[in-house]
Amino acid sequence: MNGILVVAAVQDGRIKRSSLEVLSRARVVAADLGVACDAVVLHPDAAGFAAELHEYGASTVFAVSNPIFSTHVNTPVLAGLEAAIARVSPRVVAAASTEAVKDVLGALAVRVDAAVLPDVASFSASADAVTGERPVMAAKMMAETSTTHPRVLVTVRSGSYEATKAPVQGTVQEVDFAFNDDSLVQTLKEVVRSATDTVDLSEASVVVAAGRGVRDETGRQLVQDLASTLGAAIGASRAVVETGLFPATAQIGQTGKVVSPDLYFAIGISGAIQHAAGMLNSRVIVAVNKDPDAAIFQYAAYGLVGDLFKILPLLDAELKSVVGS
Repeated sequence: MNGILVVAAVQDGRIKRSSLEVLSRARVVAADLGVACDAVVLHPDAAGFAAELHEYGASTVFAVSNPIFSTHVNTPVLAGLEAAIARVSPRVVAAASTEAVKDVLGALAVRVDAAVLPDVASFSASADAVTGERPVMAAKMMAETSTTHPRVLVTVRSGSYEATKAPVQGTVQEVDFAFNDDSLVQTLKEVVRSATDTVDLSEASVVVAAGRGVRDETGRQLVQDLASTLGAAIGASRAVVETGLFPATAQIGQTGKVVSPDLYFAIGISGAIQHAAGMLNSRVIVAVNKDPDAAIFQYAAYGLVGDLFKILPLLDAELKSVVGS
């Protein structure tokens, strides 16, 4: 079996936490199999991220450097990954299950003749097969899928593993890559960020999420105040997004984003399985709800039963005093 190649995504000048989580898992799987665990970076200065990837166990960092990677455009990203896979010839290519990866995953599988295990919560490998588990039926059940194809692409849900360091003395290898901008049939003119995206929801270590109980502008302001105190990203259930209080980009759940913060505040959220499917990987969940029988409490490590309009100002003031000190 050849080695495992991890696709390390870069955002705002740093390797994404979700990529480091995948690398940490790939490192363990590779060690069990006695094969190499390497990483590939697509960026105008790809080699500049090698030191951090070595810290997390990547033996060789394959750098695909080109100015075209300053923003995500599918065609050059596909070409860059195809060139790296041709150079390394890995048995397994593992990546975080991000929207950018989902955009290119199918086409990449065709180009490099690979089977795909998408959006898994865990994966393992033996000499003969690669196996992944992924939640199905609104996360009520886990489906196990295996493939014996000679090459496999695996994408891993954020928060499925912890990012842990295991420093190695690694090397950096540049991958020859050239791209003619004139060949592009699509043009990225502008990246528009939501005004509320002060913290990236999918990468946030703390998330404050609002549900139906946050029923008006006063409630929304209380959620924003708490998020500001904690430096947290703001999320929302589908129910409260549909009221217009929060943008669709904040939606968490089966039809929204999947988050995996260290700390998740569920404010006025009932805990319907459609929402829980997007936040169950959170390490510590704190729920505030006036209904003591709300389903969210079965997932929460800490629960506050009461009126969020009375609880949040007190909680925010207490946290401010702690943060301030």
